[in-house]
Amino acid sequence: MPLTISDRVVVFDYGEVISRSPSERARADLLEVAGVDAEAFWASYWAHRHGLDEGTTSIREYWKLVAADVEVQWPESKIHELWVADFTGWLSVEPGTFDVLADLHEGGTRIALLSNAGFDFASPFRFSPMAQYFERMFISAEMSKLKPNADIYLEVASELGISPARMIFIDNKQENVDGAEALGIIGHLFVGHRQLRSFLESLTDR
Repeated sequence: MPLTISDRVVVFDYGEVISRSPSERARADLLEVAGVDAEAFWASYWAHRHGLDEGTTSIREYWKLVAADVEVQWPESKIHELWVADFTGWLSVEPGTFDVLADLHEGGTRIALLSNAGFDFASPFRFSPMAQYFERMFISAEMSKLKPNADIYLEVASELGISPARMIFIDNKQENVDGAEALGIIGHLFVGHRQLRSFLESLTDR
């Protein structure tokens, strides 16, 4: 069913909105490659993530930081294996959200992507089947900015040629939604595709 919101741009986060969280199998596979204590690994994995997403830490540097935290020395081949296991875990899709994207696109609604993600995700996003739905894709590493900083939302609005008040922003993290709403953007905290569809239907042309 087409969803038409003619006077706004709907901006989507990617991770755990369009994609699913990495599965238990994917997480187990990554931990198996790492070969270290799970608690220490996941603490370090998340602690250094902002550097990747901001574009200030390379993939190799990131895994070197994790290695230092868990007190191992991974060879270069292991670092590549870790990257592959981690990267592929984030390439899943939430079918319900994908269907919402398709319906917005069919309805002629402008759609963009804004993801806190590293440089390595830029091409998979832009050359994946879902790219057909997006007018623009904004990757935080390429912008040297992160959500929820105000500058990233303002840059996206400027690039799209709209005021913040004409943006609808969808994200699964409350702090990112709050950051957008502080600028007058209409925000929606993603908790599921059914709630998302209901929210967007309430904004469609009547």
